[in-house]
Amino acid sequence: MTFITENLAKEKSFRDPIHGSIVVDNQIILDLINTPEMQRLRRVKQLGTTSLVFHGAEHSRFGHSLGAYELARRICNHLQRNYPTQTPGDGLWDEHERPVVLCAALLHDLGHGPYSHTFEHIFNTDHEQITRQIITGSTHVNQILRRVSPTFPDQVASVIDHTYPNPQVVQLISSQVDVDRIDYLQRDAYYTGANYGLVDLDRLLEVMHPYAGGIAFEMSGMHAIEDYIVSRLQMYLQVYFHPVTRSLEVILDHLLMRARELYEDPQVQTSFEPELLRPFFNNDFTLDDYLALDDGVLTTYFQHWTHANDPILRDLANRFLNRQPLKSVVYDDTTASVLPVLRQLIDEAGFDSHYYTDTNASYKLPYDTYRPLETNPQTQIELIQPNGELVELSTQSRLVQSVSGHKQGDMRFFFPKELLTTDNQGELFDPIYTAFQAHLQNNTIIK
Repeated sequence: MTFITENLAKEKSFRDPIHGSIVVDNQIILDLINTPEMQRLRRVKQLGTTSLVFHGAEHSRFGHSLGAYELARRICNHLQRNYPTQTPGDGLWDEHERPVVLCAALLHDLGHGPYSHTFEHIFNTDHEQITRQIITGSTHVNQILRRVSPTFPDQVASVIDHTYPNPQVVQLISSQVDVDRIDYLQRDAYYTGANYGLVDLDRLLEVMHPYAGGIAFEMSGMHAIEDYIVSRLQMYLQVYFHPVTRSLEVILDHLLMRARELYEDPQVQTSFEPELLRPFFNNDFTLDDYLALDDGVLTTYFQHWTHANDPILRDLANRFLNRQPLKSVVYDDTTASVLPVLRQLIDEAGFDSHYYTDTNASYKLPYDTYRPLETNPQTQIELIQPNGELVELSTQSRLVQSVSGHKQGDMRFFFPKELLTTDNQGELFDPIYTAFQAHLQNNTIIK
C-alpha cells in the first residue's frame, strides 16, 4: 500500500494556530480534505455549547481533524526515522502503515453531528458508527479512498472501530495518548483561553516508541506524560464540565425533546415545519439526511421556534439562543432525596419540571490501568526501559498513581434561576421561592 503515485509536485501548507503549518504532500489527502463530507465539519463547532461560556471557543471539528492529521504525520516521520522495521514481526515501525494512519486521523470525526453529544442523546445516533458509514458507503470520501485500493476504505474504518490488526496504528488514533486527544487539548486550551491543556507537545511526540503490542514511551519522557494527564484532567474539570456549559446542554436537550414530542403529537398544531429534522423525528434517516445537518441548520430552526405557538418550545429556544442558562446545585447520594421535593416546588411555581429540571453526572478518569473485563477497556500507558522492558506508567509515577482509578467531577441538579430570586415576585410565588431556597440550605446542597 503506498501513496507514491499520487505525491504532490509541491507540498501544500495550511496555516494553523496550534501547529504552525499543516503539511499535505499527497493528492489523496488533499482530495479528502476537499470532499463535502470533510467541509461540513467547518460548520460543526468542536465544543458545542462551550462557546457560550468561553467566547473564543468558536473553532470547528474541521480544524481539529487537520490537527490530528498533522500530529499523525509528524509521528509517522519520527517512527520511520528512528525505529524503522528491520525484519517482519520485530515490533518496529512499518512505513507501509502510514497511509491508513494518516487517513484515519484525518477522517476520525467525520460522523459528528451538530451539537454532537446532545444530538446523539435525543436521536440515538452514534458518531463513530456514522463515521464508518461515511468511509465505507457511497460517498466522495469512499471514492477517493478506493483510489489507494478497493479494500482501503474498510481498512481505514477498521482503525475507527479498533479492529485493525496492527495495535500501533489503533493506539495512535484511539488510546489514552492519541493524536485526537493531544490535538483537542492543545486546540481547546488555545481557543478557550485556558492554560490547563498546554503540554510539552514536542517532547511528547519524540519519546514515542513502537513495540509489538502498540506504542510505548521512553522512560525519560515520563514527566511529559504526567503533565499531559494532569492537563487533561484540569481541562475536563475547568472547561468541559463547566456548570454553565452543562446547563446549556440541558436546555438544548430539552428543546429538541420538546420539538420531537410536539411533532409526534397529532393533537398539537405547531407553527414550525422542521423539514431537515423530520427523518430523525421519524426514526428513519439516511446518511444523506445526516450529512445535511450542521450547527447552522439547527440554529436556524431554533430561531424559528422563538416564535412558536407552544410556550415551552418558544421559551426554551429563547433561553438557548440568548444564553439564559439554568442554575444548578451540586448534590450527592445523601442529599438526592430532596430532589423530588424541589421538582414539586418548581411545578408549583409554574415551570414544568419535565422540561425545566434535570440531573447531570459528569465524571472523568484522569488515567486508568488496563481492565480487560470491562466493556471498553482502556489501553494502559507503557514506559519502555533502556533494556526494552515495559512497565505500566502508574507503577513508576507517584503523581499518576495518586489519580489513577479515581473519578473526578460532580452531580448537579438544574432548575430555573427564577427560583433563586430575592426580588418581590408577588404573594403567590414568594412562599414557593422561600421554601425552595430553604430546602437547598437545610439539605446542604452546594450552590
